[in-house]
Amino acid sequence: MRKVPLIAGEYYHLYNRGVDKRKIFQSHEDLSRFFQSMQEFNVLDPIGSIFENSFADNKSKKGDQLLNIVAYCLNPNHFHLLVKQTQDNGISEFMKRLSGGYTLYFNNKYARTGSLFEGKFKSVHIDSNTYLLHLSAYINLNNRLKGKKVEPSQSSWEEYLGREGNEGVCCPGLVLEQFKNRREYEKFALASLKDIVKRKELAREFVGLEL
Repeated sequence: MRKVPLIAGEYYHLYNRGVDKRKIFQSHEDLSRFFQSMQEFNVLDPIGSIFENSFADNKSKKGDQLLNIVAYCLNPNHFHLLVKQTQDNGISEFMKRLSGGYTLYFNNKYARTGSLFEGKFKSVHIDSNTYLLHLSAYINLNNRLKGKKVEPSQSSWEEYLGREGNEGVCCPGLVLEQFKNRREYEKFALASLKDIVKRKELAREFVGLEL
């Protein structure tokens, strides 16, 4: 049983990385596959595989989702998801399908066997609105924490700013409705990122650890 219970209606930060810190995304094709998995596995009824689902007539509807994805970032060797669980056991079922389906794809493509991820996914309960807002900024800009954007990577940042790109997987309105407009959120997120970087630098200085 998890130390952090996963309750419908609550927000959570979910994350995991590759076993032995290995790359889980080696190309933009891999990112696209994981992104597609985030969309197609987020339904109440199991779809089997993405290949099987490509022949199905009934595509998922918003009301049928296991959870709302509020923000995400896919980095070369790890990922972050900010979600709101909308169905009982929704997160556990979604993550089982997502990690299992993507591992099967990755192992087939790169001729490997065994686990791809470092154990079960990690989860942190978001217990305040302030935490929710700052975490959205952290995740949206996670692939830019060290300045230059890491590659290959993909995040929900472009979707939050209303720019062209991958759309439809996120529910940014859960955060954006608290700001006057997208520009105000952008300013908040960039300022929050600077504070996060500063605190990470202080932590390294006093603790001597790479965060």
